[in-house]
Amino acid sequence: MSRMIHCKKYNKELPGLLVAPYPGPKGQEIYETVSKQAWQEWQALQTMLINEKQLSLMNPDSRKYLQQEMEKFLNNEQHDKAEGYIPTEE
Repeated sequence: MSRMIHCKKYNKELPGLLVAPYPGPKGQEIYETVSKQAWQEWQALQTMLINEKQLSLMNPDSRKYLQQEMEKFLNNEQHDKAEGYIPTEE
């Protein structure tokens, strides 16, 4: 059975991550408050932002930008979207 957490993004009980997404207090906070679904959605958005905005993860400003956008996304605040992205119909 999966570990259930109260997801701060969706404000309901959902399956949690299996492990913290990265080390340290921030990774632990995400592990305890962000659902697997919300984290997967963030990872997809992060990938689009990196590609569309041509970000380099070697650049500290790019990493800081992504950290800020992650916080906004997971807290249901206004966040950047990839310009020109049109989702494919399923």
